[in-house]
Amino acid sequence: MDEDVIVSAEWLDEHREDPDVVVVDVRDAWEYDGIGHVPGAVNVPFDSFRGGGEEGMLPPEDEWAALLGEHGIDEETTLVAYDDTHGVFAARFLVTALLYGHDRLRLLDGDYSAWMQGHETSTESPDVEATEYAVERPADSPLVTLDDVEAALDDPEAVVVDTREPEEYAEGHIPGAVNLDWKEVVDEETRGLKARAAVSEIFASKGVTPEKRVVLYCNTARRISHTFVVLRWLGYEDVAFYEGSLTEWEAEGKPLESA
Repeated sequence: MDEDVIVSAEWLDEHREDPDVVVVDVRDAWEYDGIGHVPGAVNVPFDSFRGGGEEGMLPPEDEWAALLGEHGIDEETTLVAYDDTHGVFAARFLVTALLYGHDRLRLLDGDYSAWMQGHETSTESPDVEATEYAVERPADSPLVTLDDVEAALDDPEAVVVDTREPEEYAEGHIPGAVNLDWKEVVDEETRGLKARAAVSEIFASKGVTPEKRVVLYCNTARRISHTFVVLRWLGYEDVAFYEGSLTEWEAEGKPLESA
C-alpha cells in the first residue's frame, strides 16, 4: 500500500474495465441492488468479512480466501473498494486484504454518493468466474500487539493515536494517546479527502509526523483502517495497526485515562 492507494472517480471510470481490476462494493446487498452500484462492481458486504476471533475482528484466513475466490479475485488482482460512508468500511476491506498479503489496493476517494453525482451507475450484477485465492501473509506486517502499544507509549519516537470521536476519547482512552478523529480529514461537501496539504497539517498539528512510529487504535479496528490508508497515501512509512484496539485493551484490564 503506497501513495497511489487513493484514486479519483475519474481514475476508476477509466480503469474499472481493465482485466486485472475488480471493483468491490462493501455496502449491504439491498443498497448494491436497490440503489445501484459502480458498473461491474462485485458486492462484498461489510458483515461478510467482519470476523471476531483470536485476531480481533479479522475473518478466519480460510473464509477470507473463499470469499475473494468466490468473487473472481486472485492474488494479482488490483482491488478498488468503495462504500457510502466516506470510505471507512471500504478501507477496512483493503486493510484486511493487506494483512492477508494482498498489495494491489486502491480506495475510491469519496464514496458511492460522490460517484453518483457524475458517473454511470448500474443495477446489474456482473458475471464472475470463481478463482482459487491463496493467502500468503506478509513477512513484515503492520499488526502490533498490546505489548507493542505499551512499548510505544514509552517511546519518544512514537505516537499512539486514538481515531475515535472526541467525546469517546474524553470518556476514556489509552493513557498518553492523542486524539485524531478519522473524519477530520474528510471534506463533508465532496465526501472525499481534504487536500493533501490540509490533511498533512491536521496530522502534524497532533504531533503525528512522518519521522515518528505511528500506532493506531479505535474500538474494533474499523475506523483506524481509514486513518491507516490515509497515512500511507501521505507517505508515512512506519504505521502500526493495533487490531485488538480498545476492546482488547479494556478486556485485559489495562488502565484508561479521561480528558
